[in-house]
Amino acid sequence: MILENERAAVCEYARRLTADGLVVGTSGNVSARAGDLVAVTPTGVDYAALTPADIPVVDLDGNPADGTLKPTSELPMHLAVYTRAVDPESAPVNAVVHTHSVHATAVSTLVTEVPPIHYMLAAIGPTARVAPYSTYGTTELADAMLAALADRRGCLLANHGTITYGDSLSSAYSRAQQLEWVCQVWLLARSAGSPGLLPPAEIEHVVEKLKGYGQR
Repeated sequence: MILENERAAVCEYARRLTADGLVVGTSGNVSARAGDLVAVTPTGVDYAALTPADIPVVDLDGNPADGTLKPTSELPMHLAVYTRAVDPESAPVNAVVHTHSVHATAVSTLVTEVPPIHYMLAAIGPTARVAPYSTYGTTELADAMLAALADRRGCLLANHGTITYGDSLSSAYSRAQQLEWVCQVWLLARSAGSPGLLPPAEIEHVVEKLKGYGQR
């Protein structure tokens, strides 16, 4: 079975999406890339029942390479990230996570950029933009997403959800979690009053600090 490790990882992180409350039902999707092939969640299948053999594999043009199930309807977004997104530090783009997380989706209906309520917004970039709404599964949505992702590793999708990417499913998933958490903090603070926000220079400073974060 081709992309055996990637297919197993896609199953694992698809189930985590549900367990962590980042999606409801079969909404949201994840993918992992190896070379010119992409393993991606299938459309309309209960994530709890997924096995690696259920995960479709496509090439970067979306042509089937292995598997019998149809890939997610959001495949155009995933492929657009792999073929057209550029990581700010030129890291490889090997994984994409798309969520319908509650707080981030709510924020996507209120603002055009996520307010800098916490320095961990820097996990995405100097800001996290909101891509204008387009119907799911369309090239228009993929194009709007790419514009919002310029020099960023994630964005919100207006009235829809979020998308993040990374050099692994672990990093892409962590960014999805951080983006949802920052949005939740802002919504909570906003419901209680007028939250203080960090200046853009501080977020940019933390972006630089995060380049050396962890066991490098």
